[in-house]
Amino acid sequence: MNTAVSVTPTKPAPVVMVPDLLHPTPLLRIDAEHTKLSIGLAFAGGVSGGVLTEALDKARIAPSTWDPKAFAHDLFLSQFVSLCFRVSINGNTVAVSTTHVQKLLAQPPADEATVHHRRAILAELVASPHLRKELEKLFVTLVRFRALLEGAQGVGKWDANRRQLDILQLIKEIIDCCAEGFLSARSGLMRLAQFGRRVQEDEPYRSLTDLLRYDEQLATLRLEVRVGADGRIRDFDILSVQEDQKNPFVSSPLRRWLGKLELFVRGFKVSDGEVMARLIDAVFEGIHDELVPLVQLIGEVEFHLGALGFHDMARDAGLAVCLPELGAPHEPRAIRGLFNPLLLAHGVKPVPCEVVTDRHATTVLVTGPNSGGKTRLLQSIALTQLLAQSGVFVPARSAHLSLASGLVVSLIEEAKADQSEGRLGTELLRIRDLFERLPPGAMVILDELCSGTNPSEGEEIFELVVQMLTKLAPQAFITTHFLAFAGRLEREKRIRELRFLQVELGAGERPTYQFVPGVAQTSLAAHAASRLGVTRDQLLALIERNTRAHR
Repeated sequence: MNTAVSVTPTKPAPVVMVPDLLHPTPLLRIDAEHTKLSIGLAFAGGVSGGVLTEALDKARIAPSTWDPKAFAHDLFLSQFVSLCFRVSINGNTVAVSTTHVQKLLAQPPADEATVHHRRAILAELVASPHLRKELEKLFVTLVRFRALLEGAQGVGKWDANRRQLDILQLIKEIIDCCAEGFLSARSGLMRLAQFGRRVQEDEPYRSLTDLLRYDEQLATLRLEVRVGADGRIRDFDILSVQEDQKNPFVSSPLRRWLGKLELFVRGFKVSDGEVMARLIDAVFEGIHDELVPLVQLIGEVEFHLGALGFHDMARDAGLAVCLPELGAPHEPRAIRGLFNPLLLAHGVKPVPCEVVTDRHATTVLVTGPNSGGKTRLLQSIALTQLLAQSGVFVPARSAHLSLASGLVVSLIEEAKADQSEGRLGTELLRIRDLFERLPPGAMVILDELCSGTNPSEGEEIFELVVQMLTKLAPQAFITTHFLAFAGRLEREKRIRELRFLQVELGAGERPTYQFVPGVAQTSLAAHAASRLGVTRDQLLALIERNTRAHR
């Protein structure tokens, strides 16, 4: 027996081409349906600000093998983004969504092609001031669009039609800027031109253009004005009226009067404002689907302009940044002109240094005196790796790096009131946590390993950690004050993957903030004590002062 099944044809979902500036295969990373609804409500004036920023903050991220919990806090990533990834256009700082930018940096893409896609865009923006200016122009218009769309609090204070027409005008400016400003692009920026041109070719865009032209120029009047001796207008005559008959939204006065008469006979009273409102709604409905990618585009432009802001900040301080060369783990590491961007962001001029090793997959022990720059070096190396794998500029004049499968940063934690373990227990838990988080081939940054216990026990644990790390082939940098122990490891060469860097000392045994091969011979504790006022004579002077004050 044959059974006939009737199927009601459904309207296919509209195909939205996403002008993705972050991934070689375009992705729509935001919730399209929810964002479209939010845009519709915001256009109607029914929501308050923040809906587009919220959609962006919740955007999906491309697959990544990095876990932000393993490094973001100790690396002060939020501070880095807010202080270094600033967008400045024509001398004015533009607010950006630091949450979205931080999420992108904290989860570098696993696909190397994505890294190169972002690098190509930044390289073209640096090489072409014209394209950078166009991207800045696009961003300013996108920000105005977002601000006007979300600014619902004062809707009642001005004409609702006027607000919506202004929003439609900004939409047209965004599409035109994409279509016309990036025709010369050869990187992923060309997607902006492709997106803009495609939208311009569709009927909704033509309706949008006609409506805006109707709003701006319903008709052209020729007037004859008579002015008195006092400069005041006495009278004027209308010599001619020429309506824009080519615009489909323009009808003759008779037709407009007959249309209102017909509605009146049927019992309706429709004002000119209500007619305009219906025209606006019809045009907006046609262009609505094209607005969803614009929300995502705001965050992607912020990302690239923020990277350029970091580039400019370094240049203004007389420092250089670069897009590093990417190689294999067995190749040499060479970072030249490396500086700490966190120091720069806080107004301290950093001293660039060089870090060179014969290969990436090694464990490097860094020794030297306190305040010699060891911890700042660790921060610089970790940030360099993070930024390189995110596809943006690194804080160095030149760099040859190998991609890592993850990043674990562990600096010395301050004592907490509720901690259940002592210093040794806390350090052991820190080591345990490291190995729980650490995948093979990751970068490891450890500051002052085993500093929380006595040297004899600490050295035994230290050596165990280093031996176990070699089984994961990491890119590891570890600072230590166990100088005799580090010297023994260097002499014995029992762990083939170990390398050694020490703080270079200059005149008067003062740190130069440079790093050279080898193990430091002294921690310069006496120098530090003298600098901080903890010598025998200085302490005796304090005792005598307090004794006199007590008497």
